[in-house]
Amino acid sequence: MRNWQLQEAKARFSQLVRLAREEGPQQVSVHGEPTVVVLAKTDFEQLKNPQQTLVKFLRSSPLMGIKLDIKRNVSLDREIDL
Repeated sequence: MRNWQLQEAKARFSQLVRLAREEGPQQVSVHGEPTVVVLAKTDFEQLKNPQQTLVKFLRSSPLMGIKLDIKRNVSLDREIDL
């Protein structure tokens, strides 16, 4: 991701937009601090409307159905250094 200073981004806005469409998100900094990211509408739509919910993603995991043997230490006492 390329970083643009605000003045450069304003002066070359057409190029910034073209690069966002062709190469991906472009970051704009104000006073040296990354402030905004310019991205293509298609990239924005993918972020805004994910193709899959988290539940569907987890259910389609290749690890689905694997039994985990998780044992928890149920003892109540432990030493604490004060």
